[in-house]
Formats: sequence, structure tokens, C-alpha cells
Amino acid sequence: MERCKQAYEQYIDIVKGEIVRFLDYKINYEELIKAVNLIINIERNKKRVHVTGIGKPSHVATYIASLLSSVGTPAYFLNGTEAVHGSSGQCENGDIVICISNSGETMELIATVKTLRKNGCKIIGVTGNYQSYLAKVSDVYLFAGVEQEGGPLNRAPRASVLVEMIILQQLSVMLQAYKEMSPQQYIQYHPGGSLGKLREGE
Repeated sequence: MERCKQAYEQYIDIVKGEIVRFLDYKINYEELIKAVNLIINIERNKKRVHVTGIGKPSHVATYIASLLSSVGTPAYFLNGTEAVHGSSGQCENGDIVICISNSGETMELIATVKTLRKNGCKIIGVTGNYQSYLAKVSDVYLFAGVEQEGGPLNRAPRASVLVEMIILQQLSVMLQAYKEMSPQQYIQYHPGGSLGKLREGE
């Protein structure tokens, strides 16, 4: 039990430090603005947004696609491992694909990005590795990296997953603000549950 307590305390200390550093020093506003402009421009041309990742980032991708869709930017999850087996057909010339990878060097994702590029898609890369393949080939690069994950062995993605979500949540906030989404518009996408009701004053 002593080991559990040490791991518990270590996780809190590491993740708290990583998130504070990320929020205070590592978010690049200019790159976020580039991503917003890129998405707004392709939507004007009736093109679409897709989100993909391999492994743990694939789960981040499904969440972000859902989040973007709920606040006025329709987005679609792209299965990263299936993309080279035909699923990239959902992505047309001129579409944007948000690609999430902590290392930016995952072999399956590299193959997917190459396929998407050949299909004429633009790439928004989200990775913690400035020198990675993904960072270098992206039209817009959003940094999402940490030094420590917060768990034994410092291997399993933990803190890195949190900052990937933070940077893409930030993108969703900026897109929603740009589009000036009203409460009435919001509840059209959320007819069920407490989110589907106007609040007092709305």
C-alpha cells in the first residue's frame, strides 16, 4: 500500500506541474489562429474536418470530433489504422485532417499521413515532438508535449493525453467564439439531457 500512496502522490505532483507549464508557457496562440483560419477557409469551400490518431490518441480523436461537432464545426473520426486500407476515402481533396500523436513518429500514422497528403488533404499535426515527421509535414503544428507522464516507468500516456485534449479543446473554444454560436444554436445539437434546455437569461 505504501507504493500505491507514493504513486498517487507522484502522479498528482507530476501532472499538476506538467499542465501548469503547458498552460503558462507551451501553448502557441499564433499556431492556434492559423488552425482556426485553415478550418474556417475550408468550411467556406464546403470541405470537411476529420480527426485521427493511433492507439490512445485515437480515443482523444473520437472525443475531439464529437466536441467540435457539438459546437458548430462538423468533424468526423478517421480510423488511423484503417485509413491505408480504404477508409481514407472519406477524406476528399481539400479536407483537413487533425492528426494526433505524442511522438509524431508512429509508423501507422506516418503511412496514414502520406496517404492523406496524396489525396490532397491538409494536415493539422498535434504532437509533443518538434522534430518529428508529423510536425514537419503539417500545414499547422500544435505542440502538445510533456516531459513526464505521471506513472510508473514514465511510459503509458497519461499527462500527454491531457495536454492533447487541452490544446484541441482550446481550438474548439476559439472556433465556437469565432462563429458566435448562440444558446439557441447550441441546444439544436443537444436536444436531450440538461444541455438541451435554455438556462435562465438565455
